[in-house]
Amino acid sequence: MEKYVGILTAGGDSPGLNAAIRGVGKAAHRAGYNVIGFRDGFRGFMENRTMRLNEQALSGILTTGGTILGTSRDKPHKMPVGGQTMDMTDAMVDVYNNHHLDALICLGGGGTAKNAYRLHQKGLNVITLPKTIDNDVAMTDMTFGFDTALGIATEAIDRLHSTAHSHHRIIVVEIMGHNAGWLALGSGIAGGADVILIPELPYDIEKVAKAIRRRSRHGSRFSIVAVSEGAMSIAEAKKYYKARTKREKARTRKEKDKAKKKLAELEHQRSDSTFRISRRLEELTGLESRVTILGYLQRGGTPSSADRLLASRLGTACIELIEQDIYGVMVAARGDSVEPVPLNQVVGKRKTVPIDHPWIDCARRVGTSFGD
Repeated sequence: MEKYVGILTAGGDSPGLNAAIRGVGKAAHRAGYNVIGFRDGFRGFMENRTMRLNEQALSGILTTGGTILGTSRDKPHKMPVGGQTMDMTDAMVDVYNNHHLDALICLGGGGTAKNAYRLHQKGLNVITLPKTIDNDVAMTDMTFGFDTALGIATEAIDRLHSTAHSHHRIIVVEIMGHNAGWLALGSGIAGGADVILIPELPYDIEKVAKAIRRRSRHGSRFSIVAVSEGAMSIAEAKKYYKARTKREKARTRKEKDKAKKKLAELEHQRSDSTFRISRRLEELTGLESRVTILGYLQRGGTPSSADRLLASRLGTACIELIEQDIYGVMVAARGDSVEPVPLNQVVGKRKTVPIDHPWIDCARRVGTSFGD
């Protein structure tokens, strides 16, 4: 009998997705599998919108950014349909069975792993690959997409040095990462940022200003401040973690909804925190301050060689796991090898920067301020 493998990409786009699709597809063809791509994530899977991933479709995609399959953030159990939010997992099970799939491979971050796990609990043979520029997926050394974004953010900081130096300004550059500081920390160190603010180390703006004033006294009348989009002041962090604790301890639906609403409000308040940091530093230091938000630039363009290599390794490993009938796992990077990790060990977790991580120690030793 012919064998079939389905594949989809979900969540935000990330460099290396096409390399992973190619790795899965080419390894599958060599093993005698037919490969069916589902367009636009779980929504396209539910709607049975397919794309045949033959050799021609896979040709030339290794070096391209984005994903040839398209993506979406729709969740199987909470999908907008006809003006309502519905649980469409059973419809996805039907699509899986109608295509006689032997396995479904889902490329995505933590949210995708959680959604894939729900489908696995419905009886589907599911494997996930860890992708995100945030590098925050639990149980894997690295996610593909991170290295490319790290290089882009570092180059941006490099370029901002010249204008900061020329105009004696503070340049506050906002870097993606959601609630994990890997991207801001790594690019901040590599780009020589003078201050790095990450979610894991709540900051005191007075201490940040003090570090900048100290630089001025020593003749350096400019500073680069690398800010993770999830960075919080000490006061903001207290409110945030208090609300999160309430949500975790909530017993009734009403209590949980109230806590979730409070968390959402705090998240919204943080949306312009980079501009508030800039304005406050200008007041405290007497130096002009300007903001640069890198945004989606970090997710676009040609994937780095490291991301192509990682995505290809993880993609080809999927087929080996399918041949061994190993499902309900994420293919994790472990040094130079890969390892299947049960999805129940991945879902609901986030890999954040440990406060004793060697990168933090390195930054402190070269005089970088974290405002803590």
